[in-house]
Parts: sequence; structure tokens; C-alpha cells
Amino acid sequence: VRPRNDINTAAVRRLFYPMRHYHSLEEVSAKNAWLTIGVFDGIHRGHREVIRKLTTDAHANYAPAVLLTFDPHPASILSGQEIKCLTTPDERADLLGSLGVDIVITQRFTRDLSTATAFEYMSRLKQTLDLKHLMIGYDFALGKGREGNANRLAEIGRELDYDVEVINALSDESGVISSTEIRKLVATGNVSEAAKLLGYNYPLGGEVIRGAGRGRTINFPTANIDYPKQKVTPPNGIYACWAYLGDEIFMAATNIGFNPTFTPERQTPSLEAYLLDFDRDIYGQQIKLEFVSRIRDELKFNSVEALIEKIHDDVKKTHELLAGK
Repeated sequence: VRPRNDINTAAVRRLFYPMRHYHSLEEVSAKNAWLTIGVFDGIHRGHREVIRKLTTDAHANYAPAVLLTFDPHPASILSGQEIKCLTTPDERADLLGSLGVDIVITQRFTRDLSTATAFEYMSRLKQTLDLKHLMIGYDFALGKGREGNANRLAEIGRELDYDVEVINALSDESGVISSTEIRKLVATGNVSEAAKLLGYNYPLGGEVIRGAGRGRTINFPTANIDYPKQKVTPPNGIYACWAYLGDEIFMAATNIGFNPTFTPERQTPSLEAYLLDFDRDIYGQQIKLEFVSRIRDELKFNSVEALIEKIHDDVKKTHELLAGK
């Protein structure tokens, strides 16, 4: 998937009606809201179909398009096992804003929230948002014991005066597109297949921090990146990436791993990117990597010379992989 530099109608709309991102229902006030609810992790191609319909129909009715999402992932609270996500709440909100959503609400998911009945929760949304229309996926459910399925929500809607519309899931040749499947693809290093389902290259980034500086001693200086640990991280290895530094885009040969040649005792994988045709001090700056293709596993070398030879090969493959994108 090539980098996206397109300007669409949603982006133009944002110039005049900036997206508002709230972190609790108590902060929100809206009128005649059209709403969809879900985690929407990754904002993949299937999500975008729901969002496109929500924003198009809401704006045609002169109503705000509102999306309610949750953090952390509800399943991580209910199961007690951490679920790493494809997008942070802020990344999710930014993507949604670029697609034309007017209001994003990231509500903290807790065990107390999971015990609310569907009627209790929908009554709260009705009061807060002046809810008029609810769009949900075919398998959506909320409330204690997931009792708030499509039929129950429509029943509540007749009592509270809002409509319910059920949207079918988007499928492709591999089946229904899901965040769960994409997380598995990223976690196993299949970033190119993940990009097909996402509709864009999987991103991971953060602040450039100081590392050991070994890359510069072998003429391959790397940007050591402090990445969010709550996101899904591709497995250790070398990847061809696009690197975004402000408004600039560079090719990058990226290493995730423990640097076994030098630091076999490391416990947390580092994220280091060698930007092709680049030589500037960027400590403290924000950088975003988009993962395009996996090149190889991380290896331990018997000599620095063997490592340098392999890095030359990685850089060549990165250029070959990205030159045609």
C-alpha cells in the first residue's frame, strides 16, 4: 500500500468543522446525533464502510456524526488478559476525524460499565447526545451479558425515540474483515497482508530517543524510537518501512529486536530505523513508521563485518521493495 497524500471532502470539511475528541460522556453535549458504537480498532476497511455511511447519512440530515469507542479494549477487562491494539485512542480519533466523523468519544471501559443494562446505557446516550439514529454492526451487542443485541436495541429505541440501522460486515476473499485477524497478521510479521485489510500500512512510531550510538560507528546511524507498548508490535526482524518526519517521507530499513550481536541480554525489543539518504540529528522529534514488508528474521552475527554486509543487503532490499510503491 503506497503512502496516502490525498485530500478528500472529509478533510476539507475538517477545516470548517474540526473534529472534537472527548474522553467521557460527561464532557459531551450534542443535538440530534447519529451514532455508531464499537471499539473500531485499526479503522480497517470494514469499519470505513460503516463510517462512510454514518457520515454521509448524518450530514445529509444536518446531524452530527458521532462515534463512541472504548479504551482499554473491553475484552481485556472482561477476560483479564491484555489485548494489544492496532491504534491508540488518539490515533483512532485522528483517523476518524479524517473520515468525516464530527465527535469521537473514547470512554474508559471498566467492570462497572460492563454491568450496566442495555436500557440504562442507551438512556444515558439518549440524554447526553439527543440520540436520533443508531448504526450498529450485524453482530453488535452491549450491556450486561451482551443482552443489548439489534432486536433489544430497536425495542429500546421505540421507547426512547431513536431508530436502529444494522450494517452488514464487509467481506473479501479471505472472509469477514476483523481487527482480531489483523492483529494476528501484524503479530506474526505479515504486515503486507495486514495492510490489505486495513487499507493502509500498519503504523508504529514515537519520539526519537538516544540509544547506544553503535549505528553511527559503522556508518548506519539509526533513529531509536520510543514506541507505545500498548500497540501490537511486529515480531523481531528487519522490515521495509516508510518513515514520516514532519512533512517529509523517507525509505527506512527498520529493525525490531534485541540486537543479539551486541546486547543479547536485552528484555524489551527496541525499534530502530535507518533512513535511506538521510543524515540529520532528529533527537526529540516525532517519527512515524509504516510497515510495508518483512525482509528477514533478526540474526546474531559472529563479527561486525558480517553485520555490516547484511545491513547493506537489507538497505538494498528496502529500496527495491519501496521503489515501485
